[in-house]
Amino acid sequence: MRVLFCGETFPSSRALLEQRLPDVECCVWPDRETVPVDDVDVLIPMMFPIGAQVMDVVRPRLIQQWGSGLEGVELDAARARGIPVSSVPTAGDNAESVAEHALLLMLSMLRKLPEAQANVRAGVLGAPVGRMLRGRAVCLWGLGATALALARRLRALDARLLGITRVPDSPKVSKFGLDACYSTKEREACLLETDILVLCMRLCKETCGLIDGNVLAMLRAGAYLVNTSRGALVDGRALYSALSRGRLAGAGLDVFWREPVPADDPLLALPNVIATPHVAGVTEESYRQIADAVVANIERLQSGQPILNRAV
Repeated sequence: MRVLFCGETFPSSRALLEQRLPDVECCVWPDRETVPVDDVDVLIPMMFPIGAQVMDVVRPRLIQQWGSGLEGVELDAARARGIPVSSVPTAGDNAESVAEHALLLMLSMLRKLPEAQANVRAGVLGAPVGRMLRGRAVCLWGLGATALALARRLRALDARLLGITRVPDSPKVSKFGLDACYSTKEREACLLETDILVLCMRLCKETCGLIDGNVLAMLRAGAYLVNTSRGALVDGRALYSALSRGRLAGAGLDVFWREPVPADDPLLALPNVIATPHVAGVTEESYRQIADAVVANIERLQSGQPILNRAV
């Protein structure tokens, strides 16, 4: 059994799979400029785009994502070739881990953590002056598993909870404990009330670049943006403009429109940006759960059983 990981990022995923399946040969396709190996049983896309050309070279029997996102896989091409495509559900420890990280980014921005760390090194006591999360309006755009996990934490911290979703209804308001819920068509009314916007939506054709200059301008002045979902949801130039002009007070970003984000990206030089390297879901607990699902499907492929959680 041969498994091909796309790229050298997220290295602990390979180590964990090799530990679980010592008889499986794990290979790495290091970069998109090289030709991938062929005759692969399982292709794990990670952050690589997987189109028809790649499928014809690699000839995988299964495309299995390490996690939930399949936006880089051409599902129609896989369907035409009879290649099953599967991912791992977001619910469970992955959603809980991402929710914790989103909360970390929020609190780090409000309490100006980078400046506070610099003041420790400079011997400055009693500065900077931070802000409390309690009482602030936090908008969860997209009401899925991660948003639900985050809502539970935010309620405990006495934040005011708003939601944006395609179909707002009473059960969602009750389940998430929302103070108000808006449809996507009513987003401007919601964003005008928002202190912290947290992106919890999936990336698809309709949401790619959705958070552009127009949407950012709808937020009340001095609001914050948190993105632990997908970088391509946000127009990077528009975000840089809003942050550099002071229209937004800050951004907490775990994902970027290009990954890995270049070290010289001007956004990273802004003092009101807190960035982490796509680690919101990278916890021991989350990875154990993901590994369980991936291993189960590899074993099912070996034994000829139906693949679980198929998209194709």
